[in-house]
Amino acid sequence: MSVRSVSVLGSTGSVGSSTLDLIGRDPDLYRVEALTAHSDVGALAQAALRHHAAIAVIGREERLPDLRAALGGSGIEAAAGRTALVEAAARGADWTMAAIVGCAGLEPTLAALRQGKTVALANKEALVSAGALMMQAASEAGATLLPVDSEHNAIFQCLASNRISDVRRIILTASGGPFRSWTTDAMRGVTPEQAVAHPNWSMGAKISVDSATMMNKGLELIEAHHLFPVGLDRIEILVHPQSVIHSMVEYRDGSSLAQLGSPDMRIPIAHALAWPARIETPCKPLDLVALGRLDFEAPDATRFPAIALARAAIAAGGARPAILNAANEVAVRAFLERRIGFLEIATIVAETLERYGPSDPGGLDDILEIDRAARLRAEQILESALT
Repeated sequence: MSVRSVSVLGSTGSVGSSTLDLIGRDPDLYRVEALTAHSDVGALAQAALRHHAAIAVIGREERLPDLRAALGGSGIEAAAGRTALVEAAARGADWTMAAIVGCAGLEPTLAALRQGKTVALANKEALVSAGALMMQAASEAGATLLPVDSEHNAIFQCLASNRISDVRRIILTASGGPFRSWTTDAMRGVTPEQAVAHPNWSMGAKISVDSATMMNKGLELIEAHHLFPVGLDRIEILVHPQSVIHSMVEYRDGSSLAQLGSPDMRIPIAHALAWPARIETPCKPLDLVALGRLDFEAPDATRFPAIALARAAIAAGGARPAILNAANEVAVRAFLERRIGFLEIATIVAETLERYGPSDPGGLDDILEIDRAARLRAEQILESALT
């Protein structure tokens, strides 16, 4: 494999750090172009120096002097702010990891896609809030969009060179989270500490709560709808507590292909990083004998209403998925701050979707405004509930 230039947008987060870990194991294969971070100057500077990046960009403009000081004498360019993030994404790296969290990642991801190269996508908001826009940009620029979420990467691997028209259904697997077997009454007393303790994966607080409510699977359903155009009615969700089968594709001849692996995000990241080749990883090999069994069950729509909310949002289209995502972020933050209970998360999302119905977005600015307004509406609903 020839030397590939790479940029990592969101380099200090979990996905970004795992990406750099893999790059560091084969430094002769990669030339690091740009690294970005929101506010962690120390981690960004350390990564930029270790990987000899051409430029390091910090999101918070007031941290630029600190970044320049940390990179002093290295020859690495330092920049800061929203415009600099977008410019870093548009530097034309052969391969870009889009891992900036939240709607802050939309514009840089779009800029990377418009370069017509390869973008590995780990930013959920890009497809949940702006899926049509992102897919159109990729198509017009001739960019290759590689999914990094373990479920979508699994589907991508299972599709391989097969025709999408031969797919009977796509099955997204879900761990079910820590409350898979809890009653609704028991879940009323769930604490943030319990919700972030995922049984299989090591993740941040927000995505761990999404897993506990199963909203993450609803968001992944929306992403899959954009990435794999088989029709919404052909995308299903199946609870698989061991998190070994990451997703499956069933073909019209009756064959089902599944991608298996240990629950380690470096596996799908490595697949995207080396695609269409493969590279070595330090990940633990899968031991099916030690595992012993694989279990499956249907998700409970009554105890976990988030999946139905997400399916209805993408079926309605327009602004609905962006509203769903924004309201969920507000509700999850309120839960983590102990302002609302666990079951109120889905309630806040449902009420926001019911009370806010803007016109369909025409472009990125519209999507960002819908996101802003939906967050405000969700906060108002939340405050009303608390008074």
